Amino acid sequence: MPPLSAELLAKAKSLGFSDRQIAHLSGRTEDEVRALRKRLGLVPSYRLVDTCAAEFEAYTPYYYSTYDRGDDEVQKTPKRKVMILGGGPNRIGQGIEFDYCCVHAAFALKEIGFETLMVNSNPETVSTDYDTSDKLFFEPLTLEDVLHIYEREQCWGTIAQFGGQTPLNLALGLQKNGVHIIGTSPQSIEIAEDRKLFAAMLDKLHIPQPPNGIATNETEALAVAKRLDYPVLVRPSFVLGGRAMQIVYSDAELQHYMRFAVEASPERPVLVDKFLEDATEVDVDCIADVGHFAHSKFGPGAIVIGGVLEHIEFAGVHSGDAAMVLPPHTLSQKVIGKIRDYTHAMARELNVIGLMNVQYAVKDDNVFVLEVNPRASRTVPFVSKAIGVPLAKLAAKVMAGQTLTELGFTREISPQYFAVKESVFPFGRFHGQDILLSPEMRSTGEVMGLDADLGIAYAKSQMAAGASLPLAGKVFVSVSDAHKKQVAAVARLFADLGFELVATTGTADVLERAGLKVQRTLKLLEGRPNVIDLLKNKEIQLVINTPSGAVPRGDEIKIRTTAIYTGTPIMTTLSGAKAAALGIAALKKSGYGVRTLQEYH
Repeated sequence: MPPLSAELLAKAKSLGFSDRQIAHLSGRTEDEVRALRKRLGLVPSYRLVDTCAAEFEAYTPYYYSTYDRGDDEVQKTPKRKVMILGGGPNRIGQGIEFDYCCVHAAFALKEIGFETLMVNSNPETVSTDYDTSDKLFFEPLTLEDVLHIYEREQCWGTIAQFGGQTPLNLALGLQKNGVHIIGTSPQSIEIAEDRKLFAAMLDKLHIPQPPNGIATNETEALAVAKRLDYPVLVRPSFVLGGRAMQIVYSDAELQHYMRFAVEASPERPVLVDKFLEDATEVDVDCIADVGHFAHSKFGPGAIVIGGVLEHIEFAGVHSGDAAMVLPPHTLSQKVIGKIRDYTHAMARELNVIGLMNVQYAVKDDNVFVLEVNPRASRTVPFVSKAIGVPLAKLAAKVMAGQTLTELGFTREISPQYFAVKESVFPFGRFHGQDILLSPEMRSTGEVMGLDADLGIAYAKSQMAAGASLPLAGKVFVSVSDAHKKQVAAVARLFADLGFELVATTGTADVLERAGLKVQRTLKLLEGRPNVIDLLKNKEIQLVINTPSGAVPRGDEIKIRTTAIYTGTPIMTTLSGAKAAALGIAALKKSGYGVRTLQEYH
């Protein structure tokens, strides 16, 4: 091991090298470098930036760390401090929903007398605004940087639940270094994240999950897929936003995935689940304080479901991209009862303190657990606005020691109207990019539609997302062979609403056999005028186009992208098309009214 002198270490730190980089270059561990640096008294100082440029009083001092010599400018206060770890840089899959939770946590903790410290490296978020927290540390979300701040400020506790996967991945390391993680324990988080521990918990609670396995290399992955039978859902562990998550249909696809999409290892195995085709996916957000009473297995403690959200698209679309309805509109009371029971059982087993999100798949009235996240989820802001309860604020207070009984939230709220969440996508800015949704998250925002009528609530969500539903005109229908049995019933909904149907040969044959009148058009390879020409000429008002297989054909991609560029609403699932027909029918029957969110509550 090469020597690491005090001078060399000090120079490396002043040049911006992290402990982890120095450890890698010097053949040491990060812990060894940190210990050596501390023995030498080599710690950063923090400099102050005036967030209001001296134009008026700055309420939030804004700090950055430096190893250059100089005075430390952190202002000391006697209050108990809670450090809130943000989400870091904005990227698809880690967006504003988590920032919303961090901001609400800062406000809530201020209300009960804590000093709030926000740690986040993103200047474009509300959590880094001058009037959100008491102190802002504009630092990367790494173990080293967070420990520096925690020790320098002598914090009482740290919240890792609200910033998404980035801070959650730091929780165990922080705890091992003496940080008080408030809320659900890092050990419980590990049970939910680690596939073997998670499966053991579900077996103990007699809660079903889709058949699954884990793989640390290509051979193991192929063996698991053979046992489960295709299609299977593959994904790396410990990621957010469904990155590198994929549905695969063959050995060749799986081999390509294992070789080029992920780096599997015993520390980071690939998860392989049986994919439940045509299953309904359901998201549940709940809040609990049972961890405060963990000494008593059957003791007190409340678990309150904030919302049960039924996805409009079938399972296989990431929850951050899927359109959702609250309350559920097609699930039976028996299924909803199972979902509630399973959610309560898992929250109690994990001793949850704060928020928890569960994702389910429902097929033939059987309920399967897909995953559990003992943290804030990206649906928390939507659910909070739908039911009129600030879940993130309440969760922060619960994490700081209060109970749900003290806070007056002990019963689930069932709204007497429908709230529809729709996602907003950036496809219009990426020429040629296929718009098909998948297990990997691609949305960059979301909107909400509220109404007593589900159809109108859905129509409002489409208006807000920039794809208003048409009330008349032509609907182009083109579906894969797998969907041809169901397409006639969906197309009939639009024909009954007065729309003309347009289709290419294969789909047109199916519709005509069902007794529907269809205008035939050419496929792209058959000549012109074809559907692309009709879209560009604004002769098509709505497109229904489902993918032909795991690898979409080039003409399908052209149809979908042309629909986006021409501003034509497009549905890529039959369930989405049904919802559109429901919305159009409701609009044609009674139009829509506008009420403020406050009026609903």
